[in-house]
Amino acid sequence: MGGLRIERDDGVMRVTLARPERRNAFDASLIAELTEAFANVGQAHAVVLAGDGPAFCAGADIEWQRSSIGLSFEENVEDALRLYRMCETIDRCPAPVVGRIQGYALGGGSGLAACCDIAIAATDAVFGFSEVKLGIIPAVISPFVLPRIGQHARRYFLTGERFDAQTALRIGLVHELADDLDAAVERVVGELLSSGPTAVREAKRLVRERPGGDETAEIAARMRTSEEGQRLLRAFLERRKG
Repeated sequence: MGGLRIERDDGVMRVTLARPERRNAFDASLIAELTEAFANVGQAHAVVLAGDGPAFCAGADIEWQRSSIGLSFEENVEDALRLYRMCETIDRCPAPVVGRIQGYALGGGSGLAACCDIAIAATDAVFGFSEVKLGIIPAVISPFVLPRIGQHARRYFLTGERFDAQTALRIGLVHELADDLDAAVERVVGELLSSGPTAVREAKRLVRERPGGDETAEIAARMRTSEEGQRLLRAFLERRKG
């Protein structure tokens, strides 16, 4: 059986890490499955990334790490690149990605949180970049984590210490804490579904690419004259008139 569960319903694609007996730690197989899933979201209006059981993702599977000890330098580079491409595919997913984070989100699990557009965590979730405890560093996930937590990496990358959900919120790794995690995730998904799907994707692209000057004016005009823009603007104005 694969380590991933994928469900599609009413414009929402739900991608669930399904290795609860391993705290959803990823190995080569799960990395490949996640990469494929996020490369094929189709026309989904939103994607929810979650973990089955009590943990979101405890990082790299211990058996997978053990097998890497015997790899050559070149083989290690290829192994690391597969992990990087997984993170990149999630980060660049054209549809908005909502992370549902509970329990442990350690190492690569914290990296996954950073790849989500909107990360919502349970109040008792536990985070950490624990790689240095194993004599390695969070190199592959750093391009995705550093834009989120900035200077705070100078502490948490170096110490490898675990930190609580309140700290994750304070440093910007997650966006919201919730006692009722499912309700909070569904509220955000509802907001995404109530907006123009093309507009949401283009807004995500805008944030990623940060165009300037004339290009922003052209983007605004393109969206305003699009079928979706015309339809939703007219509907809004009609409601205001009424």
